[in-house]
Amino acid sequence: MRDHILLGFLFAMLIGTCFAQNATTSDVNAFKLALEKDGFTVQEGKIGPVDFIKMYALGFMPTAGGNNPSTKYLAYFVPPAPGHAVDPALAEYSKALGLSGNTTNYWNLRPDEAVVFVGRTPPECRYFSWDSAQQSGIFGNKILWTWTPLGDTLNNLVIKTEGTPNGLPGNPFNQTTVVVATADKGIDQRIRAAAQSAGYPDGIINTMVFPSPMLHMGVENYSDTFSICIRPALYKDEQAGSDYRNNTPAVIFRITPNESTKLDPYKVPEQRVRGTGTTEFDLMDDLEQLRSAILENYSNLNATELPTSEWFPQGNDGFQRGINVYQPDNDAIYLWTATQTLSAQIPWTWDASVYNNFIDKYYPFVRDSEVTLGNSTNEFLIIYGVDHVATGKAMYSNLAVYGADGWNGVGAITDLDLNGTAKAYLPDNPNAKYFYVYKVARNCTGDPNCFEVPTGPGAYGIGLDQPLLIGWRLYLEKATKTGPSYSEIVYDRAIKFDPKK
Repeated sequence: MRDHILLGFLFAMLIGTCFAQNATTSDVNAFKLALEKDGFTVQEGKIGPVDFIKMYALGFMPTAGGNNPSTKYLAYFVPPAPGHAVDPALAEYSKALGLSGNTTNYWNLRPDEAVVFVGRTPPECRYFSWDSAQQSGIFGNKILWTWTPLGDTLNNLVIKTEGTPNGLPGNPFNQTTVVVATADKGIDQRIRAAAQSAGYPDGIINTMVFPSPMLHMGVENYSDTFSICIRPALYKDEQAGSDYRNNTPAVIFRITPNESTKLDPYKVPEQRVRGTGTTEFDLMDDLEQLRSAILENYSNLNATELPTSEWFPQGNDGFQRGINVYQPDNDAIYLWTATQTLSAQIPWTWDASVYNNFIDKYYPFVRDSEVTLGNSTNEFLIIYGVDHVATGKAMYSNLAVYGADGWNGVGAITDLDLNGTAKAYLPDNPNAKYFYVYKVARNCTGDPNCFEVPTGPGAYGIGLDQPLLIGWRLYLEKATKTGPSYSEIVYDRAIKFDPKK
């Protein structure tokens, strides 16, 4: 070790982490000291879990925001800039999640500041990413929710780590990495130099650019707020995943120069291009055969075919129109059982009644598309469509059940559960392997390919008289290392069955 063992031990006790292999606690301490020597104030934040249903249930959020039940999110909880304080409402939000009220996962950033992650990536899982977003933006004299991504993610196919130096193929899981989030090239270079002096190779350092030409950066009133979340999905070892979530082996630094510096802002980075030119549309005839087989199988019941449309607009809509796009991951596409895509300006507010008034005013088509689900064994939904993982258009996918009032995802079925479920409906079709069929009901009566919708407790369920929606996610096309293209996939479908009157 370059530093004294005792100093390293005390620092480990302070930050509550212990990095393995080359990322020793003395490296972190040496990094902090090097930054301070270069004229930065370094404040420590924390990686913490974010439970959107919990925060919705406690009244801290007006909805659960269409949470992904397959992913237990983690977020950067960042201290305020020197001389500033966390907004009291956001401080209470942090405390409700068991974190310090002097940190928040919705934070401002000066154009000469940076937020830095030093630690380890998630243990082996189907997918993970670092995802930065503008949470609120300034449009004229209004502060609006935007929840819009700032650009491409750092996902498990592109991130630079000890196991994937310079982003080369290798093992990205449980590896040491450094992630610098900043708008300024000069600040980034100084931070990289400090990290390298502490023993972190340049090949494991990543930069997430905050595209300042698109943003209102600063820490005063009428500045944008930001967030960075980590989205690990479907751990190979659930206990290892739980340990990572509850005690993430990482530290967050907010880094502020003590002296004014000449700005050298990054240009807006190029983004990875969606789409390969190969589509799923050759499967449309087979899909129609599957639909007919499902309707025939339940011909004794009334069938209502639900609409499917894109759920969230892509992020650039948020920047340009000031609409709330609910932080769609650039690595994914989203579908839902409604007739239209979300599109409305919503004021930055934590008042659920104000927020929901806007939902009712601007999203009446959601109400028109809702269905309820009773206890009868003859009342259920059949969800079916193309298995996008089998076709190679996604590396993981899921379908989830949501309460339509609070957009609270109460459970999800992943592609691992869907594989092979269409064979009974397409027994002689060689393309059956590219399809799935799954039931959503209150009472599955022993059906292994069925999800039972809970009625509670509270926001963790959907009441018998409460409407529900189905949402789909398709993550990460391997060939492009980003999300699939909407123009290349066949939309998933749902049918509501109930007794004929």
